[in-house]
Amino acid sequence: MQAFDTHEVRNTVAPFENINLFAADPALQEALAREGAGDAAAALHALGAELGKAETLDLARLANLYTPKLQNFDREGHRIDEVEFHPAWHQLMALLIGHGTHASPWQGGAGAQVARAARYLLFGQVENGAQCPVTMTYASVPALRQAPRIAQKWLPKILSTQYDPRSLPIEQKHGALIGMGMTEKQGGSDVRANTTRAEPVPLSDARALFGEEGEDVFRIVGHKWFFSAPQSDAHLILAQTDTDGSAGLSCFFLPRYLPNGARNAIRVQRLKDKVGNRSNASSEVEFTGAYGWLIGKPGRGIPTILEMGSHTRLDCVLGSAGAMRAALTHALHHARRRVAFGRPLAEQPLMQNVLADLALESEAATALAMRLARCFDESADPAQAMLARILTPAGKYWVCKRGPGFGAEAMEVIGGSGYVEDSPLARLYRELPVNSIWEGSGNVMCLDLLRAFSKSPEAREALAAELALAGSGDIFFVAYRSTLLADLAQQQADEFSARVLAERVVLAVQAALLLRHAPPYVSSAFVASRLKREPGGTYGRLPGGLDCAAILARALVE
Repeated sequence: MQAFDTHEVRNTVAPFENINLFAADPALQEALAREGAGDAAAALHALGAELGKAETLDLARLANLYTPKLQNFDREGHRIDEVEFHPAWHQLMALLIGHGTHASPWQGGAGAQVARAARYLLFGQVENGAQCPVTMTYASVPALRQAPRIAQKWLPKILSTQYDPRSLPIEQKHGALIGMGMTEKQGGSDVRANTTRAEPVPLSDARALFGEEGEDVFRIVGHKWFFSAPQSDAHLILAQTDTDGSAGLSCFFLPRYLPNGARNAIRVQRLKDKVGNRSNASSEVEFTGAYGWLIGKPGRGIPTILEMGSHTRLDCVLGSAGAMRAALTHALHHARRRVAFGRPLAEQPLMQNVLADLALESEAATALAMRLARCFDESADPAQAMLARILTPAGKYWVCKRGPGFGAEAMEVIGGSGYVEDSPLARLYRELPVNSIWEGSGNVMCLDLLRAFSKSPEAREALAAELALAGSGDIFFVAYRSTLLADLAQQQADEFSARVLAERVVLAVQAALLLRHAPPYVSSAFVASRLKREPGGTYGRLPGGLDCAAILARALVE
C-alpha cells in the first residue's frame, strides 16, 4: 500500500460484459422457436456472443460520448450539410447492416420478421441510437414498392448488407439508408397541419434535368422540425400539393443527390440536442426548392406512409423491450455480486421483489414483441393482420410507456454508481422515453386503437381468438378476459379512457402468452401482480408467496 492510498477497493462489481446475450436469455430463445424462426437460433447465438463482448459494448459508450457534428460548409465555403460521426458509430452501423437488421424480411423466407425482431431486440441491449436509421430503412421498403421506377433503382442498394456511409450519388454506393421527415413546428403529430408545399415540375423541364427519371417530379419548399438521420441517402416526407390543403398530403421521395449528380436543396439548419438517443443525428431542415418524386397517389400521402408507420412502431416495441432487457441484466448482474448488510443484494427479500418484478415485465415485453413480429410474418392471414392492427398501437403505448420507470428502477438497484455517466444505466434511462414519443405519442396510439375497434368488428374477434388460446386454467385470467371482451362488445369509443383500454389489452395478451409458454412460476406471478390487481406506478409490488428465486434464475443465465 502506497503512502497516498487511503483504502482498499473491494465489494465492487465488474461490468456486465463478455457474455452471450442470446444464450443468457431463455425467454427470447423460446419465443424465437415458437414464433416460427427456430432455424435462426445458431446465427443468433453467434450474434449474441459478438454483441456481448466488452469491445462491442464499449462502442455504445464512445458513440454517445462523441456525438454527431454538423458541417454546413466545406473549407472553401461550399454548402455541404454533412454529419460527422465517431468511428464507433460506423462500427455499430456496420454490425446492424451486416446482419441484415435493416432489410432481411424483404428478402423472404419463413419466420423472417421474427428472426429479424430477435436480432433487433439483441442490438437494443447494446446501443439504441444506431437503431433509428436502420428502422427507417427497414420500414421504407413497402412504401417505395409503390413507385416501381424508384424501387428498381434503389431497392438493390437498400437490401444490400454493405454499410456505405460515403456521401455520394446512389449509383456510386454499395448500400443505402433511408430517413424520414414528417413533422413540422406548427403540427407535430397532427401532420395534416403541415405547410410544406410541392409543385409539379413540367415534364419537359424535368426530363431536361433528369432524363428518363423526370416523371412525377415536384419542387418542394418548406421545412421539417424533425428530419431523422440527415446523413441518409434519401428521405420520405409529406407535403401539400395545393395552396389550401384541400387535396390532402402527398408522399415524396427526396434523394440527397439528384440523378444528375447535384446535391438536392435540402438545408440542414441544426442538429437536435436531445435528452437521449444522442449518438444518432436528428435535425431541422428547410427545403429551398428541393426536388422530390411522388410516391403513391396525389393526396394519399398518409395512407401511403401508414404501412411504413406500422413497421416503425413494431420497432419501437422491440427497441423498448431490448433496452428494458439491458437494464434488467445490468441490475441483476450487479445485485448478484454486490454485498450489503452481510449478503448479496439479490438474496434480500425486498430486492428480490423489485428484481423479480422487473424480470416479469421484461419477459412479458419480449413475449409480446416477438408475437407481434409473427403477425407481420403472417400478414396475408386476415386474422393475423387484424391482430397486428390492434397490438401494434397498444403494444407501442404500453411497452414503451413502461420503459422509463423500468430504467429508473434498474438504476436504483445499482445505486449511486448507476446514476453517474460511467454506468450504462444513465444512457439507457435517457433512451427509454424516445420510443413512446417517436412515431406517435401514447395518446395517438391509444386513439388509433379505439379506431381499430370501432371500425372493424373483426378486431375484437381477433383479440378473442388470441386470448382463447390460453385456455381456462387460471381463474383470474378467465375473469379478466371475460370482462375485457364484454366491455369491448358494448363499449362506445371513449377517448377519455383510451389509455386504460390499451393497458388492459396488452396485459391480457401478455398474460395469455405467459400462461401458454412460460413456466408456471412466471405466469402465476404475472397474473397475480398485473391482472388480479393493477400493476401500479412502481416496481417491487409483487404479492407474497411467489418463487422469486426461480424467476431471477430464469431472467439471466450467467
